[in-house]
Amino acid sequence: MPDADAPTPDGWCLYLLECRNGAWYAGITNRLDARYAAHVAGTGAKYTRANPPVRVLASRGYPDRSAASRAEAQLKRLPRAKKLAFFDPC
Repeated sequence: MPDADAPTPDGWCLYLLECRNGAWYAGITNRLDARYAAHVAGTGAKYTRANPPVRVLASRGYPDRSAASRAEAQLKRLPRAKKLAFFDPC
């Protein structure tokens, strides 16, 4: 289940999920609780329908969709070993 410290619904966030197969899935949303529930229910992304999430590894808030989308692109370019560190405070 998403972290209680997750960003509020009036902003956007980048999130990282751990899937049942051990893979990590990144995405953006403005409602983390609802988006996570959709992934778990099999109505989220195509990837998570086949590989359901087991937990939210990390999330970070952004002021708007554009900023969250840019951060998602940066995160997806990183090697797995550096993805969690991306969420650490500066």
